[in-house]
Amino acid sequence: MIAYLEGRVIKQETDRIVLLCGAVGYEVLLPKVVMDTLKPHMNDETISLFIYHYQTERQPKPTLIGFNLEIERDFFRQFITVEAIGPLKAIHALSISVREIAIAIENKDVKGLSKLKGIGNRTAQKIVATLHGKMKKYALMHQSENQKLPSEQISASMDEIKLQVTDVLINQLGHRPVEAEEMIEKALKRSPSIDSAEALFDEVYRGEMAQ
Repeated sequence: MIAYLEGRVIKQETDRIVLLCGAVGYEVLLPKVVMDTLKPHMNDETISLFIYHYQTERQPKPTLIGFNLEIERDFFRQFITVEAIGPLKAIHALSISVREIAIAIENKDVKGLSKLKGIGNRTAQKIVATLHGKMKKYALMHQSENQKLPSEQISASMDEIKLQVTDVLINQLGHRPVEAEEMIEKALKRSPSIDSAEALFDEVYRGEMAQ
């Protein structure tokens, strides 16, 4: 199964490219939000894509879907767990950033989600029902990929807790150190009884979404 490709674009269409990797050209479908970010780099530059490889008994022809970041692919995998949203429909829906969609889901913004291409009111309701509460890490995305977020309460000193959340915000979600420090201090000021990395991260998230 293909998970990652790196090469040069030799053909571009509205929703796909042909990526030359070595001596092999791969056709890769791209959501609009990904295509828009790649366009300035398609002239003889090497680009890299994280790949969602789609193939089923009903659709035996392999379909490759490309993303700039691993966290975008992670979001896509969650997005297609929603009833009535398959990979091809999801591609068309991703016309805005993953972060914007995640915020809409966490805010239960059915009206906003229903404006995504191919997503009507009923499907938007299903998206919220299925994914609400699972989008925090995507809603806090900056420019960097995410590998892992604090998901379990860990008994630790406050310094250790702050270090864990700082690492997530800087190294995994792409925030600058000064931004991460400010977000954490504000969260602790709002809720001084925080005693776990998970609780601190949740409070950081709530503070950012309230702005």
